[in-house]
Amino acid sequence: MTNIFTPLTLKNGTTIKNRFVKAALSETLGNKQYQPTDELIALYQKWAQGGTGLLITGNVMVDLNARGEFGNIVVDRNQDLTLLKKWSQAATANDTKIFMQLNHPGKQSPKTISKYPVAPSAVPMSGSNAFAFNSPRALEHSEIKQIINKFIEAAAIAKETGFSGVEIHAAHGYLLNQFLSPHDNRRNDEYGGSLENRMRILTEIYTGIRQKVGSEFPIALKINSSDFRPDGFSEKDSLTVIQKMDQLGIDLIEISGGNYENPKMQGIGKGAFFIDYAKKIKQTISTPIIVTGGFNTANGMEKAINNNETDFIGLARPLVMIPDLPNQLKWGNFTSVRLHHLTTGSKKLDKKVGSLIGLSFYQQQMLRIAENKKIQNTTNAWGALLFSLKHQGISALMPQRDKE
Repeated sequence: MTNIFTPLTLKNGTTIKNRFVKAALSETLGNKQYQPTDELIALYQKWAQGGTGLLITGNVMVDLNARGEFGNIVVDRNQDLTLLKKWSQAATANDTKIFMQLNHPGKQSPKTISKYPVAPSAVPMSGSNAFAFNSPRALEHSEIKQIINKFIEAAAIAKETGFSGVEIHAAHGYLLNQFLSPHDNRRNDEYGGSLENRMRILTEIYTGIRQKVGSEFPIALKINSSDFRPDGFSEKDSLTVIQKMDQLGIDLIEISGGNYENPKMQGIGKGAFFIDYAKKIKQTISTPIIVTGGFNTANGMEKAINNNETDFIGLARPLVMIPDLPNQLKWGNFTSVRLHHLTTGSKKLDKKVGSLIGLSFYQQQMLRIAENKKIQNTTNAWGALLFSLKHQGISALMPQRDKE
């Protein structure tokens, strides 16, 4: 019988030792040259030692001039690759695999980083976070081709530097999600209009990477089940794209949802929704599925695997609170994880900085893990708030995502 510690071999022959996946988190532990720091490397070593089968990195950007937030890692040929090799070596200890998540933010690059962000079309951000982003300009056709090549080259670098695979990020309102969304993509060339055209950039990135890295190097996809807006990327569209990527030979698919314009989707407890969607998908494709979010108990995780509702359990915040959660579960020492609701003591202030508090708290704890310090169990938000302002200055007040 399949259980959470049963290995799974992907289509290309790569075996993941168990069904635990560390989903992408925004670590913000890159240095000023956009390279991994000792702290980032130590953090991933701890997660590898903790028993997780697959680690997916936080946002790694493919373009130095297009970053989602301060502290992002950027991968290109002008960088010294030594630190990337150290990162992959640390993260592949204990028979662990690490996939580099490749991303371009498009218009979801804050004012503090991008004066002139780009997007499929010149459609500005909307919603409560719109103030933090400059209006984008539409990409030229030649620039789209350049971005495709940047994804391909970044994947080649990931392979060269010892990463086990890559994940193409086409979710959460970033550039590839913007191309998929009819709300954001109003182009009238071969990259806009029909769904086939809107997904073209994604299929060209995938086939380009596959050609470059070969059939044995895993390529995963992170995709929204929906954008949760009437004129956005729909569940029906998502299913069509997933089926197409399955036919093309993608090795692993992570289901997620939402974007900056729907910040309610950034919280805890959305796992059940994605489980229902994953069950639908699994009936139509052969590619293994990761569902991320909403898994806080051993019982819930084991049930989802045993019932074949998902192939992998994606954990983000729980693996910050308990970095060796898989080992703890194996030894019979884990039943559930408590995810903290932090407060400043003022409801009014909490409303203004609530998402920042949560994000900062987990970034603070990731640094503590790296520095061999104990995780803080607290509901007091002031430490996390001051940590964020100290490390990122005023830009900390700009919207960010903790789950990438």
